[in-house]
Amino acid sequence: MQAADVTRQFDLAGRVIVVTGGTRGIGRAVAEGMAALGANVVVASRKPAACAETQAAIEAAGGSALGVPTHMGELEGVRHLVDATVERFGGIDVVVNNAANALALPLGQFTEDAWSKVFDVDLRGPVFLVQAALPHLEASEHASVINVISAGAFMFAATTAMYSAAKAALMSFTRSMAAAYAEKGIRVNALAPGTVDTDMVRNNPPEAQQRMAEVSLQRRMASPEEMIGPVVFLASDASSFMTGQVILVDGGLVAH
Repeated sequence: MQAADVTRQFDLAGRVIVVTGGTRGIGRAVAEGMAALGANVVVASRKPAACAETQAAIEAAGGSALGVPTHMGELEGVRHLVDATVERFGGIDVVVNNAANALALPLGQFTEDAWSKVFDVDLRGPVFLVQAALPHLEASEHASVINVISAGAFMFAATTAMYSAAKAALMSFTRSMAAAYAEKGIRVNALAPGTVDTDMVRNNPPEAQQRMAEVSLQRRMASPEEMIGPVVFLASDASSFMTGQVILVDGGLVAH
């Protein structure tokens, strides 16, 4: 075996990849990384200006991209994302469900509005995005779904119970989708990051950020760029015999 044979397993050239929450944080890093490897990347987020800026940045770096403003809590928008992707690039090979709403309320103080905001974006949207993309994934020879969950799905979370529960439910859907779609040639896996240096984490007070960074075995936050490798692995043929699994990329948080 030659080096080129190994490298070819990670080749994403020409593949059409949808990344939700793709204009900042983990999603932005992953979108830029996949575009650098030759993928046609569709970035989705709620803000049109952010979508346009991300598309322009990827194209300026020599990549192929499309920004599609999409609210993952609105199913019509989810369906439009699929249609816009197929109209531009002719199909869909990979879906990266990364968008999330981390609205936090203490147990016993939930509101119906907060519940809907979290579960519509973090669970309903990803499930229905895969459903809308299903005919195109079936037609792909390299179909892969990557659901970005959280290490919190494996832990108790008194203050972020809705977020963690939605991510745990998406993990369950990951396994169910893997079982349902295996015969269609579609692999479905999940990535569970720990504490990553993103806006979501930076919205916490400094002392909370420090606690979140130090609780893992590596005692630090990850950079968003550290999520590129695991996602590329799950999207590419390098993981061709892998489905229904969760990769924890958490600095040893869950092992602690």
